[in-house]
Parts: sequence; structure tokens; C-alpha cells
Amino acid sequence: MRRVSVGATALALAGLAGCSHVPVVGKKDPPPAATAPGSIGVNGYLWRATLDTLAFMPLASADPYGGTVITDWYSNPEKPDERFKATVYILDSRLRADGLKVSVFKQTRDPGGAWVDSPTAAQTETDIENAILTRARQLRLSNVRG
Repeated sequence: MRRVSVGATALALAGLAGCSHVPVVGKKDPPPAATAPGSIGVNGYLWRATLDTLAFMPLASADPYGGTVITDWYSNPEKPDERFKATVYILDSRLRADGLKVSVFKQTRDPGGAWVDSPTAAQTETDIENAILTRARQLRLSNVRG
């Protein structure tokens, strides 16, 4: 239940967050993760924020070098006749709003008990992207402040 409330909180915070980057005077973004030996291949803040934001969903696959996170199907206990799956692509080694692409898939159970693909709300993917970006900014700021 905690994971559901964390996910709901993250989505609620996404509505309040903008996508702008607030520079800190005298501080720079860390060098791109791809240039550091032994590090992941994508922006570490976006990677961690993606895992934190989607923590309420079971993971099917996570590739830190390719920047892909794929969840398994998740059903909200309050709505057992629908389920969701998400795929997140981290496209940049920098912390940027356009460095992230989220795809969400939805299925509903038909009267015969089979799962059938259904359209998701248009805003769902944007809300998850915003939640990930907000969390990434929080992680970055907490790292800058020490």
C-alpha cells in the first residue's frame, strides 16, 4: 500500500512541477555519466529518479547502460480489472526535460476474463515524465547542497 501512495504522491507532485532547470551560481552539473569510467551510460539523476518514481510497479528489465527501464504489469488493488505497464527511455547523459521518453500501456479485462489493450489518458505519460524530472531535480539539489 505504501508503494501505491508513493506513486500517487509522485504523480500529484508532477502536476505542480515545471520542467525548467534552475541553475545554481558557482555550481555545474556533474560531467556526463557516460564519460566516467565504470559508471552507468545515462544521467544518474534521471536513472535513480526513474527507479524511485516507478518503485510501486514490478520491474521486468532495467538497463543502466542503454537507459531503458521496463516494468511488468501492475494492477491497482482498487481496480483489479485494469493493469498498466511502463517503458522509460533515458535519451541523454544530461539532466534535461527532453532527455526522457515514457510510454504507458493499459489493458482491461473483458467479460470473458481476457486482457484487452485499451488507450491510456493522454496526460498519463506526461505526468510520469514530470514526476521523474521533479525527482531528478530533487536528487541533484540534495547532492549540490551536500
